[in-house]
Amino acid sequence: QVNLVESGGGLVQIGGSLRLSCAASGLSIRTYTMGWFRQAPGKEREFVAARRQSGGYPVYAESVMGRFTFSVDNARNTVFLQLNDLKPEDTAVYFCASTRAVRSAWRDDSQYYNWGQGTQVTVSS
Repeated sequence: QVNLVESGGGLVQIGGSLRLSCAASGLSIRTYTMGWFRQAPGKEREFVAARRQSGGYPVYAESVMGRFTFSVDNARNTVFLQLNDLKPEDTAVYFCASTRAVRSAWRDDSQYYNWGQGTQVTVSS
């Protein structure tokens, strides 16, 4: 049974930083593509970032490029998303998910079949 557990969300001021974690069990983050998505109130879930360790560099949404960084800790079977220079529009519930889809499909949330429960990020002005 696959289980993904996010943590690290919170309330932060504009320009602040947070580090989100996603601890995986029941699968190896080495062999799956791990993705981060977010959903703001009243909006659809949107792609944030994804990476497969055997597949080279991570992919980021244009809105977070240069501010967010995807990293992994294989020993802990955990992926991270470092959020820097946060903006009010980054406020959302952040989810991690796993897929075996090809790189061209990583931005499509319908391609992911294991999801965590989410962690809230709130950026105050």
